[in-house]
Amino acid sequence: QVQLVESGGGLVQAGGSLRLSCAASGLTFRRYAMGWFRQAPGKEREFVASISWSGGFTDYADSVKGRFTISRDNAKNTVYLQMNSLKPEDTAVYYCGASQTMAASIVYRQTENYGYWGLGTQVTVSS
Repeated sequence: QVQLVESGGGLVQAGGSLRLSCAASGLTFRRYAMGWFRQAPGKEREFVASISWSGGFTDYADSVKGRFTISRDNAKNTVYLQMNSLKPEDTAVYYCGASQTMAASIVYRQTENYGYWGLGTQVTVSS
């Protein structure tokens, strides 16, 4: 049974930092591209960042580029999202997703490419 468990969310002031973690089990983690998405109240789930199998390829939404960093530790079956210079508009539930891909360089932005999801962790940024 595949499980993705996010952690590290919380309440932070604007300009602050948080580090999210997503621990995966029940899958061959090193064969999955991983992604972070977020969903604010009343809005659709949106792409934040993604990372390939080995971590050699990453992709970011324009809104977070230069502030957020995605990384992974295949030995720990964990993907991270370091979030710096947080803004109130970053407030959302953050979800990690796992995408089984056929090539080490592939990263995806679309939710439909991700077959497994965690339950999310709340991030609230106060102004």
